[in-house]
Amino acid sequence: MNKKLAAALSGGAVLVVALTGCSSSGGGDKGPDPKLVAWAKSVCDAVPAQDAKIKSANAAISTTAADTAKPETLQKTDSQAFQDMSDGYKAIAGAVSSAGAPPGVADGTKRLQAVVKSFNGLSASYAALKKQVDALNTKDQAKFASGLHDIATKMTDLETQHKTGTDALDKLQQGDVKNAIAQQASCKKVASSSSAPASSSSPSAG
Repeated sequence: MNKKLAAALSGGAVLVVALTGCSSSGGGDKGPDPKLVAWAKSVCDAVPAQDAKIKSANAAISTTAADTAKPETLQKTDSQAFQDMSDGYKAIAGAVSSAGAPPGVADGTKRLQAVVKSFNGLSASYAALKKQVDALNTKDQAKFASGLHDIATKMTDLETQHKTGTDALDKLQQGDVKNAIAQQASCKKVASSSSAPASSSSPSAG
């Protein structure tokens, strides 16, 4: 049952990678505005640690699923994973909010608010899932399995929130914003580290 939950989680790491904006580096002659580059740096510098936290949470759930661990172990692992994901998304929302609207972007404030709202929403959703997994009855296998099934269903429903978050990031990263982000070593690091493992998150083993 935890495999279903692990498969449902795979969208989480993808959302953070969207912030790296993997754009081709061959844009314009003079490059983006220095103010924009400074803005991108303040956002990107916050990403690697949170990206690592979210990926680690995904990996922990996948590992315990593969090990068919005891209910108590599953509960503890999933609870910590949901907490880490909640913290990770909240921290990124905070970093984007603190950076403010990207300079020279039309509707920059509105676009920024959409990103912050999406990430804070995901943070709240994962916090709610942590509460739900903490309340599961590990002494009753049937009830525990049923509870995990409910959580996996909610995780699948979160795909809509992940899509909203990705769309909001895409709208924020227009033109020079994307180029400025692509120049940042911290965002490049997340993009390169994510390109290989991404293929392993397919929900093949159901």
